[in-house]
Formats: sequence, C-alpha cells, structure tokens
Amino acid sequence: MSTTTSTTASTITGATTAAQTANAQGATSTLSNPLGKDVFLKLLTVQLANQNPLDPVDNQSFIAQLAQFSSLEQMQDVSTQLGTLTSAMLSSNQLGTATLVGKKVTYQASGLDLASGSTPGLQVTLPSAARVTAVIADSTGNTVRVLDLGAQNAGTFSASWDGRDQSGNTLPAGHYSVKLSGTAADGSSVSVSAATQGLVTGVSLANGATQLVVGSSLVNLSDVQQITQP
Repeated sequence: MSTTTSTTASTITGATTAAQTANAQGATSTLSNPLGKDVFLKLLTVQLANQNPLDPVDNQSFIAQLAQFSSLEQMQDVSTQLGTLTSAMLSSNQLGTATLVGKKVTYQASGLDLASGSTPGLQVTLPSAARVTAVIADSTGNTVRVLDLGAQNAGTFSASWDGRDQSGNTLPAGHYSVKLSGTAADGSSVSVSAATQGLVTGVSLANGATQLVVGSSLVNLSDVQQITQP
C-alpha cells in the first residue's frame, strides 16, 4: 500500500514539475498546441494507473468523460468537413460568375461611369409621385452638377446626364456618385432607388468577395437585377 502511494506521489510531483518547466520555457508554444485525442488518452491512462486504490475512479464518471470527448471529436470532424464544403462551393460560385463576362447587367447603383462620348443613364424608381433631384459628385466628393428631374409619377422613369458640370464644361471620364432625393407635394420625403446598365468586363475576387467589374465600378452580385446578351 505504501509503495503504491509513494509511486503515485512521485508521478504527480514529476508531472507537476514538468508542467511548470514547460510553462516557464514557453507558454506560447503550449497554448498553440490543443489537447488532441492521443494526449487525452495518455493522460487518462496515467490517471487510471496512478489512482488511489482505496478511492478508484467511478465507472459512470469514467464513461461520461469518454462520451464527452467522443462527442467533441465528432463535432470537430463535422466542422472540418463543413469548412471543406464551403471552400468547394465558393470556388464553384467564382467559376460560375466568370461566365457573366461579356454580358450586360442592370444593377442597383449609387453612381455613374462617365466615358468619352457617352451619356450615362439611370432607371429611377419611385413608390409614389414626387419631384426628383439628382446631385452628382466627383471622386473627391465635390458636387459638379445638380439636376432637377422634375415631377414624376409613381413607377420607373429614365434619367440621363450629359457629362457636363453646372457651368456646361465637359467633365473627364471616371466614376461619379449620384444622390437622388424625392419630395412629395406635401413636402414629405419620398424614397428613391436607381439602377443603371453596363457591360461586365471582368470578375474581382479581392478580399474573398466576388464582384463584377463594370466600367470602373465593382458590382456586388446581390445588386444585379437583370442579365442580358449585348
């Protein structure tokens, strides 16, 4: 009996000393290595080999520990498989998006791409009758033109911009933001949404997000309303 007790005390003391040494030499290394099933089983074996013979581990508690570890291991396997499936679906979606290159898309827009000799247009949608104003700004945020689109009925209407500033000067090609506002007859504000069209010239996969390259704009797939053959 004394021999068993001595062995157990020695084992525990040795394990404690080893753990303290490992922590002193590199806590970061210890934290970076998670407890795997092999290490768990070794620890469990040591625990059983050095248990107090007068107060052994309860069988139900022992089985419960094994069941919990088995459940955790299964959850980790499921998480790994879901990660693999997600990566495969992402790759498939990216390849599918590439087929849109060369197609014309209609998409929700908050701006216009001005190219040489072009007259960019918008499809403006109103939920109710309102007078609509468009404020056009350049890439630095400076307002270059304010367009009074007049009183419009509920529904969708077309609006265009000639690419000139408030003084009639032709502006350089580039992307310009457009802020639309609607005012009802009683002076209340009316929500306004707008869409524009463009040719898809490429697909951007930057930062893990798949976007269409339309002119100088990056368009989210969720903003695309229609796809047509040019």
